[in-house]
Amino acid sequence: MAKTKTLYICTECGREHPKWNGQCADCRSWNTLEEATASSGVSAFSANEYSPVSTHALNDISCDEDIRIDTGTNELNRVLGGGLVKGSVVLLSGDPGIGKSTLLLQICAKIKTKSSILYAAGEESRRQIKIRADRLGISSENLLIAQSTDLCGIIAAIERESPAVVIVDSIQTMKIEALSSAQGSVAQVRECTNLLTEIAKKKEIPILIIGHVNKDGGIAGPKVLEHIVDTVLYFEGERRSSHRILRAVKNRFGSTNEIGVFEMHERGLREVENPSEMLLSGRPKGVSGIGVLCTMEGTRPILAEVQALVTKSGFAAPRRVANGFDYNRLCLILAVLEKRTGIFFGSCDVYINIIGGISATEPAADLAVALALYSGLCDEVVPENLAVFGEIGLGGEIRGVNYTAERVRECKRMGFTHCVIPKGDFSATGIELIPAENLKTMFKAIKNYAKR
Repeated sequence: MAKTKTLYICTECGREHPKWNGQCADCRSWNTLEEATASSGVSAFSANEYSPVSTHALNDISCDEDIRIDTGTNELNRVLGGGLVKGSVVLLSGDPGIGKSTLLLQICAKIKTKSSILYAAGEESRRQIKIRADRLGISSENLLIAQSTDLCGIIAAIERESPAVVIVDSIQTMKIEALSSAQGSVAQVRECTNLLTEIAKKKEIPILIIGHVNKDGGIAGPKVLEHIVDTVLYFEGERRSSHRILRAVKNRFGSTNEIGVFEMHERGLREVENPSEMLLSGRPKGVSGIGVLCTMEGTRPILAEVQALVTKSGFAAPRRVANGFDYNRLCLILAVLEKRTGIFFGSCDVYINIIGGISATEPAADLAVALALYSGLCDEVVPENLAVFGEIGLGGEIRGVNYTAERVRECKRMGFTHCVIPKGDFSATGIELIPAENLKTMFKAIKNYAKR
């Protein structure tokens, strides 16, 4: 006969502990262990007691061309890898008020399908959803609203209606009555997600789940939640800015480097089809410490403004601040500039900022940061029609990067007449390329170009 024993489960990572501790041994979080019960002493397994599952040869499984569903939003399709895959489970997370529910409600009116779309709301009433839909100008005869937190009832509705798409808002509000734990607990979130995944695979219905975030910005609930779902999307953006960035951090059916750019308006979210133009708008003219980098987000080249402020420090240890750029990478570039070019920042505070909320994580952004630092220290203005990209080595050399042709093409499209690239056998028409072998030759070439 099965016996019950007491366990303590971490609400942050889901690890089980045999006894209570103040700190989780896995994620090192404090006061996150909650009491739970588990069964032990399971009877011996016998294969004769169960019916075998069906098996299929790989070559006999058909893959139709309509395996993906068009969301009607190009930016979301790009992040998902071409659209919603039938039977997939997508987790959308982000800060409160960032626009998660708005985005999913908007695509309900854009998805072209003959079947219905089921919106399971656990946080809002039907009337509240109707008010928000009227404000956004959304009207759809195929949209069904189910206001409930009982997940078993929602799954029964999915079995009855067989909708084309299901939206669950949010997973932390759903509960299974058979479980004694509270809504949003580790057990409830895990089991609710498992049930949704099972029904999605069984009926080949894509399910979009909204997830809350904790105080550290991570997805609330156990870490296993991200392992269960097929795709994890983060909605990012500064609260004082109207721009939003949708980023995929996990995608079993596409790239994890793609981003979608949106702008929040009174009538909801609008797609930004030209992020480079958005990020370069308002760029100051005739100001030192300003450069333009070309970074790749998946297969999309994006131009962004780099700002560097170099001032005399009033402290014994100068400050180094990086916003949108890796701090350790900034320290490395400063060390290379001092050693290989003789430009010293030892008595100066250095501030780096990537405009627009973009995070320049790839090495190709090194050259633009170095140029902005050089411009800020020497108080020399970088030509406005000049863009740069390239990786900096410890010897001061400029190393090649991927997607050179795509980057140069984007610079040309945005009206830049000159582009500094790593030295190599690459050529282009309509834009003058300035190949640079190391930092010294790059600074010299830019000075000669500025004197023209």
